[in-house]
Amino acid sequence: MMTIKISENKKVYFASDLHLGAPTATASATREKKFVAWLDEIKKDAEAIFLLGDLFDFWFEYKTVVPKGFVRTLGKLAEIRDSGIPVYFFVGNHDLWMNDYFEKELNIPVYHEPQVFSINNKVFLIGHGDGLGPADKGYKRMKKVFTFPLFKWMFRWLHPDLGVKLGQYMSIKNKMISGDEDANYLGDEKEWLVQ
Repeated sequence: MMTIKISENKKVYFASDLHLGAPTATASATREKKFVAWLDEIKKDAEAIFLLGDLFDFWFEYKTVVPKGFVRTLGKLAEIRDSGIPVYFFVGNHDLWMNDYFEKELNIPVYHEPQVFSINNKVFLIGHGDGLGPADKGYKRMKKVFTFPLFKWMFRWLHPDLGVKLGQYMSIKNKMISGDEDANYLGDEKEWLVQ
């Protein structure tokens, strides 16, 4: 368990599901600028920042290539880390192909599973949430395929121009199929993540 002690006049911030790049890079540019402005604002009193997945709508790390764009976000995160503020990144279902780029380039640890943190003596289970609990069986099957080493190895052989385009297409298609049925809160007694 990692421990964070919040200093006086400091805060811990959380963000998730920005889906930068969706539905297109141009269309998400406004959202990215707002996110960067928010990061600029919170760095004044941040004790720690947690990014809880799906920062990008699609992310795949080839050995020497990452998706084009997002330089404002990546630059601001690097600036925040360089200033000494811890940033913790949890992969989501749209950026589950993260490897070590964030760790090596930005000094931001990447977690593929939920982690337990103690923040001011309160215990928190922190993670993205997709695929947890007994439901979400379709996503769990898809995740097994997408994280299977042979599948990742085969995908890596696609040229990045083709691989990223295919990944973006699949991400958009997945949203059209799944819709927004999970956007409504059903109450504590019916939400399996609460249970």
